Amino acid sequence: MSIQWLFDVIEERKNNPNEKSYSVKLFAEGLPKIAKKVGEEGTEVVVAALSQDDQRLIEEVADLTYHTLVLLSVRGLTPASILVELEKRHRK
Repeated sequence: MSIQWLFDVIEERKNNPNEKSYSVKLFAEGLPKIAKKVGEEGTEVVVAALSQDDQRLIEEVADLTYHTLVLLSVRGLTPASILVELEKRHRK
């Protein structure tokens, strides 16, 4: 499994909606709800890092990663966009 694989699943759900899919529900709720969810998950990562065990931190980072990928998708961006930016920063 990879980040790209997960992103491809998210894109598939966006392009071929299934009413039982959480991703489809998020897309239906729109950008403001998705952005809010990313913020909530970011806060949960901080809380887990400061006061919870490693497994909880892993779970929260997984949630943040997933919701961030949904956010990229709804904005028409890809994980590759992020890698390009990181590569530019590395060269500086």
